[in-house]
Amino acid sequence: MKKTLCIFLCVVLLCPALLAFAADGGDYRIVSPYADVIWDGENAWGAYKGNLHTHSTVSDAEMDLNEMILEHYKQGFDFLAMTDHGVTGKAWNEEPTHLPLYLYQYLLGRKMTPLTDEEFKAVTSGTYPVDGEARGRGMTCVVGGNELNALTLTKCHVNGMFLPPHAGDNYLGYENDHEGAVRLADKAGGISFINHPGDWLQSNRGIEIVSDPENVRYFADILLKYDTCLGMEVFNERNHVTAYDRVLWDNVLMYCLPYGKRVIGFSNNDAHYYEHVDSSYSVFMMPENTVDQIRKTMHSGAFFCVTRELRNNDLIGPAEEFDVRYSEAPYPMFRELSVDGHTLTVRAKDCTNIQWIANGKVIAKKAVDGSNTDMDYVLDLDKIEGAEDFLYVRCELFGEGGCTLSQALVIDNGTAPKTYTPDTSVRAKAQTLWHKFTSLRIFVLIQLIIDELKH
Repeated sequence: MKKTLCIFLCVVLLCPALLAFAADGGDYRIVSPYADVIWDGENAWGAYKGNLHTHSTVSDAEMDLNEMILEHYKQGFDFLAMTDHGVTGKAWNEEPTHLPLYLYQYLLGRKMTPLTDEEFKAVTSGTYPVDGEARGRGMTCVVGGNELNALTLTKCHVNGMFLPPHAGDNYLGYENDHEGAVRLADKAGGISFINHPGDWLQSNRGIEIVSDPENVRYFADILLKYDTCLGMEVFNERNHVTAYDRVLWDNVLMYCLPYGKRVIGFSNNDAHYYEHVDSSYSVFMMPENTVDQIRKTMHSGAFFCVTRELRNNDLIGPAEEFDVRYSEAPYPMFRELSVDGHTLTVRAKDCTNIQWIANGKVIAKKAVDGSNTDMDYVLDLDKIEGAEDFLYVRCELFGEGGCTLSQALVIDNGTAPKTYTPDTSVRAKAQTLWHKFTSLRIFVLIQLIIDELKH
């Protein structure tokens, strides 16, 4: 009886400690956006190359609407959204909305030409020829896209997606006001993501700008306030002024995840010219290439971000910048990204190096054999010191054809998410008033002139 009583008392005394250990991260599970993807076999999902941020002469680009669409088709894109500034995209064979703001295009001798009905049918079915032969697979037309805040000097651009017809037409926007555009998309029943945040921050002046707590909180507060704002671009076009947006993404993830908000990373070519088309884009994992599946995948995050040009980055790489646009080298791609307990397994092709990032830091690197597409590359978090304290882990592939990264795989230790409450303190209200004052267009214009004179 004495032994039994001792054992019972020990268990009672240890239970709170064991529960506290579990709550503090003694055990956890990895939540992957790719959990439902079928990678191999008869019902394997397709890997669909697409772009959700594209321009034409309908706004400020140099390429005619039909030329931009056909160029993406010729370069192997599987879906495309036209997101001209302040113009909500229609089906590609419909006459686009003509805004007075962009009538100067006609003065420059440019046109705004939709596809003919025959071209539209051929492009969406895959019968339109490339190099004299039918491509064999169609390119899905995603309508309702609009890069909001059309006339802002500060480039506080937001991509509204799946907007109803004309919902964002002629929305010129307000300086330094991402939230207004997000709110518009939300009220219209659409979704949104923040475009090229580094361009707005002018973070190419220094990597420390994307780690400034005020800058991180600015974007995080918008993402936490609006469920329909899914995330932000981590790759945009050639990644020059947005070179450090991957680092900003890591910082925003660390801010938002304790509140239960997973921030999706997006990658788009933001094409205005032919040279931009083969720069940055996404690869969506889907059972079929339909508009409904595209929208569902934007929410789930079951896709990868690709770029063909990237500046060097001393914090998370690459060590040397690269530009392989329009080269014959294929971009690196995941053949599988799976989770088993605390172990993550990657299979890749056209890849020379794999690296893993958690909480904004590189935790593992490995050189790989790009020719062996059946090789498993395993990361066991139980062998990584401090892994129980990670909020997320994500994977990046590098190869001769560029860089491809995964979404964040969330580390869930069972802790209930914090409740987000907007800051209503006097200090926060004063900051809001100051922000509104410095966002007046005349103030912004004067500031830009001063900056130019300084340089």
